[in-house]
Amino acid sequence: MASYQHIIFDLGGVLINLDYGKTNQAFIDLGFPHFDHMFSQFTADRFFEKLETGQIDTETFYKVITAIGKPGLTQLQVRDAWNAMLLDFRKESLAYLRKLQSKYTIYLLSNTNAIHLEAVEHIYAKQFGIGSLNDFFTKAWYSHLIGYRKPHADTYSFVLQDAGIVAENTLFIDDTAPNIEAARQLGFH
Repeated sequence: MASYQHIIFDLGGVLINLDYGKTNQAFIDLGFPHFDHMFSQFTADRFFEKLETGQIDTETFYKVITAIGKPGLTQLQVRDAWNAMLLDFRKESLAYLRKLQSKYTIYLLSNTNAIHLEAVEHIYAKQFGIGSLNDFFTKAWYSHLIGYRKPHADTYSFVLQDAGIVAENTLFIDDTAPNIEAARQLGFH
């Protein structure tokens, strides 16, 4: 890694454990038999992409989901089903980030949304008691806040420009092959 100056980490599946099956099952239980066609690790239909790029807010998300779900479906049920995929932080990975901070500029780039980000911060606080996940990074980019989502090239271009870094000096770590391939095509390692 000696030739890298910067490392950009993904969040889900890299620093926090995920189980997409838990969210899929939770939505099946709420009356969405084909939820995996709407959202999975590898695909998100336009509605979920809008949530993850900040084009719709959480209230709109809840309103739409409760309207198409079974009668009596509540916002709390939707939130809990949506957050079911979020498990716990990988302590060893976070400890490794601390070691890397002395040698590299560390960043975070995550496809996420306001509901998940709030839950992630809650999980972090519950697991560690102090600080914030953002304390590990020089800068964190969350898709719903920047308006861009991986694997779209404009996401990576935005990050490079915003950080003032070049792809050739940057290692990109993600758990999803299309995201890695898109970054590689732009010159990331």
